[in-house]
Amino acid sequence: MKTRPIVPAHLQWTDEGVPFSDEFDDVYHPAAGALEQARHVFLAGTGLPERWQGRERFVVLETGFGLGNNFLATWDAWRRSEQRCRQLHFISIEQRPLTRDDLRAVQRDASLADLASRLADAWPPLTPNLHRLSFDDGRVELLLALGDVAAWLPELVAQVDAFYLDGFAPAKNPQMWQPRIYRAMARLAARGATAATWTAARSVRDGLVSAGFDVTRASGRRGKRDITLATYTPAFMPRRATARKHAPTASREALVVGAGLAGCAVAWALAEHGWRSVVLDRESAPAQAASGNLAGLFHGIANPQDGTHARFNRAAAIATQRVVEQAALTRGAIGSVQGLLRLETSGTDAASMRAMLAQQGLPADYVAALDAADASRSSGIPLEHPAWFYPGGGWVRPVELANWFLDRAGANATFRGGVTVHSLHRIDGRWQLLAADGATIAEAETIVLANAGDALRLLGHPSWPIRRLRGQVSMLPATVPLPRIPVTGAGYLLPEVDGMAMFGASSQPNDDDPTVRASDHAHNLAQLARLTRTAIGLASDSIQGRTGWRWSTDDRLPIVGAVPDAAAAAVPGVRLDQARFVPRLPGLFAFTALGSRGITWSALSAQALAATICGAPVPIESSLLDAIDPARFITREARREANRG
Repeated sequence: MKTRPIVPAHLQWTDEGVPFSDEFDDVYHPAAGALEQARHVFLAGTGLPERWQGRERFVVLETGFGLGNNFLATWDAWRRSEQRCRQLHFISIEQRPLTRDDLRAVQRDASLADLASRLADAWPPLTPNLHRLSFDDGRVELLLALGDVAAWLPELVAQVDAFYLDGFAPAKNPQMWQPRIYRAMARLAARGATAATWTAARSVRDGLVSAGFDVTRASGRRGKRDITLATYTPAFMPRRATARKHAPTASREALVVGAGLAGCAVAWALAEHGWRSVVLDRESAPAQAASGNLAGLFHGIANPQDGTHARFNRAAAIATQRVVEQAALTRGAIGSVQGLLRLETSGTDAASMRAMLAQQGLPADYVAALDAADASRSSGIPLEHPAWFYPGGGWVRPVELANWFLDRAGANATFRGGVTVHSLHRIDGRWQLLAADGATIAEAETIVLANAGDALRLLGHPSWPIRRLRGQVSMLPATVPLPRIPVTGAGYLLPEVDGMAMFGASSQPNDDDPTVRASDHAHNLAQLARLTRTAIGLASDSIQGRTGWRWSTDDRLPIVGAVPDAAAAAVPGVRLDQARFVPRLPGLFAFTALGSRGITWSALSAQALAATICGAPVPIESSLLDAIDPARFITREARREANRG
């Protein structure tokens, strides 16, 4: 997906106090009638609240978020409904979103004021991402896609029950009312999905009919204008990709192997969907292996291409910021979201960095470019290089974050320590986890392998390009000048954590030595001196340290998704040109290869995996889901073979 800068709406007001868009030369729906219109046109027009009664989940897709009135009205109706669905997913696309300040300034119906305040509190940085905002303990989810509706609809992974076609009038905003929009809606629609829009323009009705909808006209609000209502009744349903098909299980239970950040995060994410998990680990407590460091960093990425890595890391970092903020409120000081500096040591100056950010339109509440002087003032220590400042970045104790994930899952997650899984076996539609003596440890229809490199052993060593890297961090008493916020680049230095200065880290492939080595401390000290101009005159053997191993793919992205069926993929004629079409082993999922970005990646990856398992809307775009899919390696090999031919 090619991203474009997000330009916030410039909200103006008419003399009558009605919000007005200068770009489209049209008014937003005035506050006095917004709630009535939302209830009459969009809720009643799509059969709500009756249609969600008794449902596990209900999915609404809106083509123009605007001031957020339709979302607030739907959320309010869900809360008031006695037989509401267990989970409400509301997906909305907006090319010109409001700033947080403008969102707060919008006058609301009194009954929506509290919900509007919560929405403004959760409002994300205006980056071209799919932002997941969670309310009411995860039972209400807003997936806010910022950008062009025509670009976003093909990127959504969801099965939609109701469509709200909202936006400025077709004459004012014709790009939003094109035939391709209706065809893209049809690709996402469940059979029987309903749609409603306040316009009865002939072109809109014809476009819906051509996409497989039955269309009727109905009386508008107070009889002032006709509206359009529609139901999706195609002659045949569009084919869905293999990895996008959902085969829900009756049990709604999963076994998760591995209790590091990945395993604990997926238990939390599954719990929000009402699933129960048993999390197994060979250690006696969670997060004792790669997640066992005293602290670790999280932050986004900015680069001129704004490609897959930048987009995925940006979305993941924003999700992690929200999680760490929530965890800090409920578990105390487990870390900090006060910002992070990533030094730019390539020779690029601050002016060039700012020009790149301006060209991409990335907002200052996501990333800013500082010269060396400003970076020094922000950190509190002298720095030689300009830096990218990530206001939502920071540090966290991995073990505390892992335990917070389990705490949030509550009774829906059970931890079992001291368990070593020797092998797994599938029989009668269920996966069995076996001990070394062949005894069954546990069994379930759904298994998530979140046990780092050991997942490869259980899968029979698939040909995934993953490397095992040994890392050593260094720690000493906090008697040296330390930054107020983390500083990273070629190495990193944290603020004081438990009276210690923590810095590092070394990285060696194919190194199984568990001892803390003086040579690695010397490496970390030299790296620290280059990073911060701070030379620490201590013998390396007087410094404390910890070693660990992380697993990283050659393409520097995690492995998240349904495990491919290699045998089925080898059958001639099977479509392998895109990862989503590769055959899968039913009920078996991998969540591994988080490398050095486990903290940054764990929350968003877990949410994406849980949504895939449960059949819910996925909180990242389809192209990013393909980029982290374990089947991507089969796809790349198939393409190489085709090119050789």
